[in-house]
Order: sequence, then structure tokens, then C-alpha cells
Amino acid sequence: MTSSDRRDGTLPSAPTILREDAPGKLNLTLDVLGRRPDGFHELEMVMVSVSLRDELTIELGTGEPWAVTCDRPEVPTGPDNLCWKAAKAYCDAAGVDPQGLRIHVEKRVPVQAGMAGGSSDAAAVLRALNRHYGRFSEEELRAVGLTVGSDVPYCLFGGVALVHGRGEELTRLPDLPGELNFVLVKPDFSVSTPELFREIDQAEVSARPDTEAIVSAIRRKDRNAIGANLQNAFEPLVAARHPIVEELRQVLLAHGAIGARLTGTGSVVFGLFCSKFRAFSAALELEEFCPLVHLATALPAGVFKLKK
Repeated sequence: MTSSDRRDGTLPSAPTILREDAPGKLNLTLDVLGRRPDGFHELEMVMVSVSLRDELTIELGTGEPWAVTCDRPEVPTGPDNLCWKAAKAYCDAAGVDPQGLRIHVEKRVPVQAGMAGGSSDAAAVLRALNRHYGRFSEEELRAVGLTVGSDVPYCLFGGVALVHGRGEELTRLPDLPGELNFVLVKPDFSVSTPELFREIDQAEVSARPDTEAIVSAIRRKDRNAIGANLQNAFEPLVAARHPIVEELRQVLLAHGAIGARLTGTGSVVFGLFCSKFRAFSAALELEEFCPLVHLATALPAGVFKLKK
């Protein structure tokens, strides 16, 4: 009898396998309004989920110690991984023991790119576990997610949203017009988010978004106005260190993008296109000198199911 067999002579049941997608996000706008008394920053953002996504396989009841694996060697796989933290946060809050757990991540969203890849993976774990165990409402699950990371509540929420606070105050917005396409370009550098927040504390914000204008444009489904109002308060700081950010923007705009910006604290630069052909043409040129280029579309609201 192997060590995995039960003492009563019966074989253990097979693990329960859950599968979940973890889409990346883009910041259509990002504004930093100042530092809060709790040490975090007050943010105002408009974010959208996109079709570029990681794929997670979660096994419950393995009878083995917890494990996280990933097809990308640079991703941490121990207790510091956000998937592990999310699973522990959920199990602690719900009072459940999965009797062994293994999470495998097939990584497609670029790492350290401003697309919330790790936070989206964590949110995917929370969604999958909540559908399995059914313990929490959407509001309760977002509260669990906030203990894991500031972007996790939005990544649970998905779609297009206006985000305030640390990331926990969410207002759903209408879906983007369906004919819009994104080109995502990851140059060969990454940015330290804590360092960039320290820098913006000392700098005057020179690229403050007009959040009201872009929210109005989204509600009207005015594609050109959406593109014209893309803005990111961090972009001037990142572009000053890495001129390729502005170079990528100019290539995207030259190919007909109606707007192009840095997402998050970087380093992905994205272009928004009304024409799939022009998006494809821009992607082909950018592939010649950037390691990672992806085409994507916006995901509609309602693709994330939090309960059975």
C-alpha cells in the first residue's frame, strides 16, 4: 500500500480539478491623488479587462503539501506567490481545508508589466474556490481579495470599471465598443512600483487624466473621445528613464492608433485601434524590435462568475 492509500484499505478519492482564466488589465487612465493616512496612495483609475489571459489549473484534495507551479521560471512559486496567498486567505476566511492543494499557472500576461498579471491570477484562485465552496458574496470576496493585493478586487470584478481608493471602490461602466482592438507591447525593461510611487510623491503630476471626460466618452461609446482621453500620471516619469516608451507610442500612433499610453507603472505600452488591420500592421512592425507584442480585445462585463 502506498503512502497515499487510506489506512482503511480504500484508495483516496481523485483530486477535484478547477480551471480558471486570469485576464490581464489595462489602465485607460491612472491618477495619483496623494498619500493616504494608512500609507497607501489614493488612486483614481479607469480599467478594462482584456482577452490576453493566464490559464490556471487548481487541484483540491491532493493529500500533499500545498504547491504552486508556473511555466515561467521567473515567477515565484512558494508562499510569496499571490496565488498561494489568495488560496490561504480564502481558506482562512471561509474556514475550509482543501486537504492538499496544487495550483499551476500557464503564464501569458507579461510579468512586471503593469497589467496586474499576479493580481489577476490571485483573483482567479478566489473565483474558482468561491464557486466550489460558495461561501462569499461578491462584496465579501472583494474584501478577502483586498487583503491579498490592491488590484485583486478589480480583477475579481472585471470588465470596464472606475476605481477609487486603494482599488477597493469600484463602479461598473458600460463595455467598450466591440470593434476596438488593442496592441500591447512589452519593451525589455521592468519598473519598480514602490520606487515609482516614492518618486511621484516628490514630483508634480504633469499628466493628470480627465476622468470625467473619459467616463462620459465610454458611456456615449465615443471611440475617438476614449482614445483622446487615455492618460497615465506615471508615464512622464517612466518615459524620462526609458525613452522607448515614447518611441513605442509614436509607432502606434503612426499606424493609426486613436490613443496610446503606458499601463499601470509599466512597462507595457498599448495602442487603441478602431481597425483590426491597422492594429495587425502595427504589431508586425513592433515585433521587429520588442520581445513581446500581443493583439487583444476588451472583455465584456459578466464574464466572471463568482458563484455556481
